[in-house]
Amino acid sequence: MIDEGIALFFPAPRSYTGEDVLELQGHGGPVVMQMLLQRCQELGARLAAPGEFTLRAYLNGKLDLAQAEAVADLIEASTAAAARSATRSLSGEFSRAIHDIADRLVALRVRIEASLDFPEEDAGFLEEGGELSCRLAELAERLERMLRGAQRGSILRTGLRVVLVGQPNVGKSSLLNRLAGEERAIVSAVPGTTRDALRETIAIDGIPLQIIDTAGLREDGDEVEQLGIARSWQEIAQADVVLHLLDARQGMAEDDSMILAKLPHGIERLVVMNKCDLTGHDAGKIATDGKTTLWLSALTGAGIPLLEQELLRVAGGQADSEDVFLARNRHLAAIEAASSRVLAAASRPDRLELCAEELRLAQRALSSITGEFTSDNLLGEIFSGFCIGK
Repeated sequence: MIDEGIALFFPAPRSYTGEDVLELQGHGGPVVMQMLLQRCQELGARLAAPGEFTLRAYLNGKLDLAQAEAVADLIEASTAAAARSATRSLSGEFSRAIHDIADRLVALRVRIEASLDFPEEDAGFLEEGGELSCRLAELAERLERMLRGAQRGSILRTGLRVVLVGQPNVGKSSLLNRLAGEERAIVSAVPGTTRDALRETIAIDGIPLQIIDTAGLREDGDEVEQLGIARSWQEIAQADVVLHLLDARQGMAEDDSMILAKLPHGIERLVVMNKCDLTGHDAGKIATDGKTTLWLSALTGAGIPLLEQELLRVAGGQADSEDVFLARNRHLAAIEAASSRVLAAASRPDRLELCAEELRLAQRALSSITGEFTSDNLLGEIFSGFCIGK
């Protein structure tokens, strides 16, 4: 005897994988479980590959590909909001939203094909401002709304990368400690204390943020510090938002202007005037010409709520919105591709054959999300990232 436990049999198709499944439950001790597992292997069983159970569920039609990926997202969720969004995807909400748009694409394609074959029956379909243009505009708006939700979901899944940059001794490490709520970085009046990037993950209203404190940016410094500065620029290149910290007592110095000029284009930037408590300036927010400047004190905490609100704005608002689904890069690429195809179709309503082809390609892009059009290589890549046992 190895152990006393329970054997549960799940007959096909009413199991997770859709196959006959036998589940053995023991008392959970690692030695006893290893003995039980070893005996199963002696009797002809083998260890499951990473993600094999969920892969079998997908291949047997129990889950589509988006739902299968939601299993891994639910396991890896770092916040309650991420877990709720993963659960919505697992229940099929994301897939139903995809199928709804795909069905509309199919219906429109059918109508266009009929117009090509029987133009005299459907002339009104092509009139200026007619039904075709309205339907294409509606599809484009739906895809745009879905893309916004997916982008917020992508941030919810991976976290918003927030990189703190600035000259040495402007308070980057103090701000990291303030946001983290604990002393994670060494704070010193000696410039160049931070030599390598420090990372801390926090959550604001359910949105995970990766706060990255970098070495102070300056031209001089020893060899080790210069290596840290080089790594700082590597972190900046991968940032979702850059917080450019300045000493409020000095304002925008020439070196700060040089840093600002070297920041990559296309990355959200927020100028943070730190140490406002030493200037007598109240904490606050100033927006001019589309640029935001925050006055705060990392030492006292004044103005920190304003910074958190700005970071939430960059992340796309509240995480609990019903149209937010945990999206992966391939989901974003597919939705963007479908959107561009629909816009291309809308630009040529007079060429029905081209319009129909663009809509076919849009439908194909969307179908790749749920797995109707998916290569075996992609399946291997997706399921290899699962843990053993799922």
